[in-house]
Amino acid sequence: MTAIFLISMLFGLVCGQATSFCIPTEYMMHVERKECDYCLTINTTICAGYCMTRDINGKQFLPKYALSQDVCTYRDLIYKTVEIPGCPRHVSPYFSFPIAVSCKCGKCNTDYSDCVHEISKTNYCTKPQQAYVLGLSI
Repeated sequence: MTAIFLISMLFGLVCGQATSFCIPTEYMMHVERKECDYCLTINTTICAGYCMTRDINGKQFLPKYALSQDVCTYRDLIYKTVEIPGCPRHVSPYFSFPIAVSCKCGKCNTDYSDCVHEISKTNYCTKPQQAYVLGLSI
């Protein structure tokens, strides 16, 4: 029994290191504009997870483009537009956000991704909330 357990553990470690875990993950975002009366809470999906990467010792001998590491990024995404309630007529109430359909480990594309992870200090509402679920404002 012990040999089977050890072989299973070894197999799991080897497969775990060879496999990347980059998947769409649920994420709650809060959106507000100073001119509007309400904050909108949106449930969406983002790409998150672990991508296998290696850091080589000979960095000083390689060009900079060869040193980029793989990150968990979008393979397929769609954009959805919602309306923030309580906005005056002169302010656009529309907000568009990406929804991750599938993810991959690859180079970060700055055309549609923020490749620098900065902690958001304002991922909360300072105004009364309106929830957005399945295309309906509640």
